[in-house]
Amino acid sequence: MKRLPDAEFEIMKAVWKSSPPVSTNEIIAVLDGDKHWKPQTVLTLLVRLIERDFLESEKVGRERVYTPIVTEEMYLQSETEQFMDKHYNNSLVGLVNTLYKGGDMSDKDIDELKDWLSKRS
Repeated sequence: MKRLPDAEFEIMKAVWKSSPPVSTNEIIAVLDGDKHWKPQTVLTLLVRLIERDFLESEKVGRERVYTPIVTEEMYLQSETEQFMDKHYNNSLVGLVNTLYKGGDMSDKDIDELKDWLSKRS
């Protein structure tokens, strides 16, 4: 699965946050707090997402509604796998080591990681 450009990812987050099928106006309403895109911009991004097979659309009455084909979980799993492959050669130890050296891991984070590892053993 290809990585989405940031603008298209913002649209997908709005769709995932809503209860599909979702209308253009509902997407704009969800985005309005963060983004102040014109309706035409949103429509252009929606068309791109349909072309990429992330969304499907249908006309319901006078409105067009959108339903995700790709779930948020599917996309994030793919993104994570690509990130791990590109930056850490699929090494979880390498990722954890980087996080720990950066000081971003709290004792609680380490305990959660230990619990997760013990459950996988």
